[in-house]
Amino acid sequence: MVAATETTSSQTSKEQALVLWFEEVGIADIPLVGGKNASLGEMIQQLTAKGVRVPTGFATTAYAYRYFIQGAGLEEKLRELFADLDVEDVNNLRIRGKQARSLLLNTPFPQDLQDAIAAAYLKLCERYGYTAQLCDRFDDPEFQEKCKQDSAAVDVAVRSSATAEDLPDASFAGQQETYLNVFGVQDVLEACHRCFASIFTDRAISYRTVKGFDHFDVALSVGVQKMVRSDLASSGVMFTIDTETGFKNAALVTAAYGLGENVVQGAVNPDEYFVFKPTLKEGFRPILEKRLGSKEIKMIYDIGGTKLTKNVSVPESEQKKYAINDEEILVLARWACIIEDHYSQVRGQYTPMDIEWAKDGLTGELYIVQARPETVQSQKSGSVLKNYQLKGTSDVLVTGRAVGEMIGQGKANVILDVHKIDEFEPGQVLVTNKTDPDWEPIMKRASAIVTNQGGRTCHAAIIAREMGIPAIVGCGNATGVLTSGQEVTISCSEGEEGRVYDGLVPFEVQETQLDNLPRTRTKILMNVGNPEEAFGLASIPCDGVGLARLEFIIANHIKAHPLALLHFDDLEDALVKRDIYKMTYLYERKSDFFVDKLARGIGMIAAAFYPNPVVLRMSDFKSNEYANLLGGKQFEPKEENPMIGWRGASRYYDPNYAEAYGLECKALKRVRDEMGLTNVIPMIPFCRTPDEGRKVLAEMEKHGLKRGENGLQVYVMCEIPSNVILADQFSEVFDGFSIGSNDLTQLTLGLDRDSALVAHIFDERNDGVKEMVRMVIEKAKKNGRKIGICGQAPSDYPEFAKFLVELGIDSMSLNPDSVMKTLLMVAEVEATQG
Repeated sequence: MVAATETTSSQTSKEQALVLWFEEVGIADIPLVGGKNASLGEMIQQLTAKGVRVPTGFATTAYAYRYFIQGAGLEEKLRELFADLDVEDVNNLRIRGKQARSLLLNTPFPQDLQDAIAAAYLKLCERYGYTAQLCDRFDDPEFQEKCKQDSAAVDVAVRSSATAEDLPDASFAGQQETYLNVFGVQDVLEACHRCFASIFTDRAISYRTVKGFDHFDVALSVGVQKMVRSDLASSGVMFTIDTETGFKNAALVTAAYGLGENVVQGAVNPDEYFVFKPTLKEGFRPILEKRLGSKEIKMIYDIGGTKLTKNVSVPESEQKKYAINDEEILVLARWACIIEDHYSQVRGQYTPMDIEWAKDGLTGELYIVQARPETVQSQKSGSVLKNYQLKGTSDVLVTGRAVGEMIGQGKANVILDVHKIDEFEPGQVLVTNKTDPDWEPIMKRASAIVTNQGGRTCHAAIIAREMGIPAIVGCGNATGVLTSGQEVTISCSEGEEGRVYDGLVPFEVQETQLDNLPRTRTKILMNVGNPEEAFGLASIPCDGVGLARLEFIIANHIKAHPLALLHFDDLEDALVKRDIYKMTYLYERKSDFFVDKLARGIGMIAAAFYPNPVVLRMSDFKSNEYANLLGGKQFEPKEENPMIGWRGASRYYDPNYAEAYGLECKALKRVRDEMGLTNVIPMIPFCRTPDEGRKVLAEMEKHGLKRGENGLQVYVMCEIPSNVILADQFSEVFDGFSIGSNDLTQLTLGLDRDSALVAHIFDERNDGVKEMVRMVIEKAKKNGRKIGICGQAPSDYPEFAKFLVELGIDSMSLNPDSVMKTLLMVAEVEATQG
């Protein structure tokens, strides 16, 4: 047994120490102890006082590694071994890697290195108060005996830390080995030896070669860190940036049961939680999203077994619960912010972080066990404008109205019955008669959409724009001409007419850098429906959101009628009741499911564009659309013309629906008050009279949303001729107007916009419609009220956008694919005005 004497830098210089404690190193010591260990030391030194908990330990140094390699003459042998290395040849790489690892493993550590590691480990045991007498907390007799033999029982993680690891532009994480639940001097020494050898894993050899690192310029440090007993609780990974879109203001926290290796390796589907960093730092509780993962297995200690760890199944009842609670999510997110802010300050530039955390099942405490710079999204820069162009031709099979200036391709799937949407596969082209919200689950998986019926503002067109996919609507005979399995190209890049080409026609996407964009007096806003796309859309330069649609969130994320949730016990349809129960099993009160899901959806959009305004249109389903929600048929009337029936404001104060509208208000209040996202501005749709507006405001006030308090503004949609004619009176009730040019055109011209028979008459450029627009802009300005537009017209017609600018409209809200071209056009028009 090696004497438990402490080896520290006080006995030798840091550069020549064999072992250094984490407290002795910081981020500047990457050349000495590698990125992982330097980061642990940095956090222990600098962030412990800020509440961030990091389990301590020690590190063997790069000097120790080189001392081992050079003292045994291994470098010369390894260079000779790698003389004919070819990482492109899998067999060659496999053979050379195995030989290199064997060479290191068969070479004993120098005695003084063994002594230094053993002494440090025993000191760590002493620091944590582990003695033979404490071993009886473990049930296995063999384990107890081993503890007694080594006079220590501290369980540690032994991790590799390369000196080229965790750099902002190169992540070596996962290239070398990690060993968990290691205890006793001999096992720690063996794990350290295996870590040294793992510098020559096949993946590490290949990675260094591809990245241009010389194998012998990189040294390996080993971190020996007190284990956190997350095998009895949970663990996971955090990113201080959205890993998919690069959105910087959200922290992504993942969590699963057991030790963290399963999450790191992708062996388990963890829970995911998004937290909004700016308002979190202000003291709010902005959990934007919680997504339940399957968490089917967990890694635990293999006490009494033959391995250090093992995977076991997670009971189904546990899989259906979140691995951590809201308070723990918020604590972890706060720590993530502290860590990111510290490293950004140290590095002198914004540095998003990739962080591993663990919860100790014995103490209930949370810990950070690793932190490194994120190396994917943080390296991306600049934005681009995409322009699609066909580079070939083929037979035109079908034509219709083009939606979205894009091109899509795939195999057609003709589906006429919504009950058969399960036959749809991702990446196919959806071909159908028409769509409604029931179709949205597969629409988001489509490469393109083609419909027989509808105009530019029908459901299929609206959803396709929000999904960022091309659609051709009003084709008339698409389902008769196209066949399932047929390869087709959907082109919406050739003007107002969309064309379905036979086969997969070649096309290209031209990208334009969006640097040095002009600023305009007219605010350029965006229409956003899908919360899942919000972070990505936020990268498009704009001044906020002029139309966020609650219907998308309700149809896709809630799926149930609000009254069916409020009156769950009274549901008449047993199958509907069963389906709702399956969705809401985590909620004792089913109506809380509605509020929770709606608040998160609103929060995602509001956070994406914070602090810019997000104008949220309260629900505007028609009665037939509400009836299609789960349980909806029991609560909805049958109307001959739902388009001009019981919709919008008339529902909100009606005794037959007011309690359901109250759920929307509760969700909005949570977003503003609990999440701190006061940039959300509610907007009331289809408000026929000023008196209706007052009744709606009274309903909102019942639920804590009083106009004027906490900066709350309330807008009204201008989509009915009475909104224009009585604009002076509406200005006394509301803070602003948003012109809904789709409904305003429909009601001014007296036509059904979803009817293909009269679709050719629908045109916002009609003189009557333009006169309505001119009148309401003038009246709004006279009354000091904001006035914008969120309809389709300025997205499709540059001349209409120019008309609006000339009238002095405050803002235009556009579909994402129209923002850039309209911004540039508006800048030109404003320049001519002086």
